[in-house]
Parts: sequence; C-alpha cells; structure tokens
Amino acid sequence: MTTVLIPICDASALEEGGKGVRFPVTAGGDDATGFVVRYGGLARGYLNRCAHVPIELDWNEGDFFESSGLYLICSTHGAVYTPETGRCEGGPCRGRSLRRIEIMEKDNQVFWQPDEYVRPARA
Repeated sequence: MTTVLIPICDASALEEGGKGVRFPVTAGGDDATGFVVRYGGLARGYLNRCAHVPIELDWNEGDFFESSGLYLICSTHGAVYTPETGRCEGGPCRGRSLRRIEIMEKDNQVFWQPDEYVRPARA
C-alpha cells in the first residue's frame, strides 16, 4: 500500500508556538479545513473543528495559540487544547479532543496524510 502525502507548506513557515497554516480537506464528506502548527519542535496537525461545537478554532486565519503560545484555543468558546495531543484541558469540552491529522516533515516540507475520515478536498 502506497502512503499518500499531500503538501501543506515549507517547514520554515511554522514557528514554535506561532501562526499555523490552514489547508483544505473533506471531513466525513463535508468541506472543512485542517491546520498545522509547530509545538515542541514538531509539526502537529488537527481538523479545524472545536470538540464542543463544530466551528473553526482560529480567531484570525492561522491564529490558533492563546497569548502564551502554550495552548491551542477556540476563539468562540475559549476551549483550551494541548498542542501535543489535542485534548481539551479547559472549557466546555473538557476531556474531549480535536481530530488529529497525521503530519510528516520531509525535505524541508510539511505534508499531511489522509485517513478514513479526513480526505483531500473535493475539487
């Protein structure tokens, strides 16, 4: 079986605890976005959908971290997620998690890998 990797951005576009990069996906048959951020030296990706109510997290495009750069935050409900796992540690969805998207860095590029739920965006 061949692994499908879809390019997102140059690795240099992601700064530790800084702005993320959004990318189009299809999630469960619906148009959506994923996002990738850098935290703990690694690129980490999630479906851009709050675990509380399925709305996008970023308050401005690519702004996923709260002011300290230690947690991802939902701009609407204030739910706070750990970047390493996507688990909600505070707010209305405590204990639930963001939907992880498999991310790989290779040759100074960041890629994502589709799975059974998150697929490439429809044309």
